Amino acid sequence: MKAALHITNGDAFTSYFKVLKIPGTVITWREMLCEGKTLHTVGSEEFWRERFDYLSKNYKVTKKSFIDLTLKEYRQLCNQKKQEEIVLWFESDLFCQINMLGVLSWLKTHRKYAQISVVSNALSLSDKSAKGFCELAKDTLLEMYASRVYLNQDDIEFADYAWQLYCSDNPIRIAQLSDFENFNFPYLKSAFQLHLQRFPSLKNGLNTPENKVLQLVSSNEYAHKEMLIKELLSHQGNMGFGDSQYLRMLQRLQPLFSSFKPVKLKRTAHKVLNGQTNFYSKIKDSKLYLGGALKYAYLYNQEQKNFLKL
Repeated sequence: MKAALHITNGDAFTSYFKVLKIPGTVITWREMLCEGKTLHTVGSEEFWRERFDYLSKNYKVTKKSFIDLTLKEYRQLCNQKKQEEIVLWFESDLFCQINMLGVLSWLKTHRKYAQISVVSNALSLSDKSAKGFCELAKDTLLEMYASRVYLNQDDIEFADYAWQLYCSDNPIRIAQLSDFENFNFPYLKSAFQLHLQRFPSLKNGLNTPENKVLQLVSSNEYAHKEMLIKELLSHQGNMGFGDSQYLRMLQRLQPLFSSFKPVKLKRTAHKVLNGQTNFYSKIKDSKLYLGGALKYAYLYNQEQKNFLKL
């Protein structure tokens, strides 16, 4: 067995992966391309400038930590040029699928010679009993590795095209994308559907995840914010978000809360949730991107699954 290059979905799994003793070099993809502005030219100076700008402003990522954790690991990836096979370890959630597309777009340009395969975790769908890579037994992961899916050139071209659409300024193009079943990406369609639901709704100006926050709080009691976030993580379906994403979401929704200890909604929040009041003008952020599109330049009609451009 020739040693391959393995690109993993995060540091936690990289640590676990090393215990599996699968031969090859391991690179960790330390990004969250499902948030903030993205450019099609993954790895370019402009691409990394955009990513740092978003992460520093929204997650207080310092220049030093961005260089030490993300850019140095990316440079390690650039230095891996001899492996004949590259194995991607990305799960089925939105977070991982968008990262996977970005990596595949980069590989299409920079590693044309390599055979690319993907290990995806079918168990990471919205089932409550689902387990991520790090929760699976070693034997299970080894079986998944043995049955990994090899991508052909058409698959890679499709992934790059899907990435271009994600980076475009118009989410309607993603909504019109079809033929998923003809390619080896069984979870991409559902991930894109979740992505489209992150644009503000026509009904009340909040997107689907934000509405779910209000729904949970309106029907349950939480002693403090941390308890709510724990509940959100267990009810997020196939988003793949972590604590930090939900903390930011709560910050944006803060005007609708009277308290976070205990967690209580204002009367206005119930009107927003019922569609009696539209919160769009209050929550609108003219600089917030999802991929290449401005989040608040479009309204999503959940019932008809189409967009209204503002």
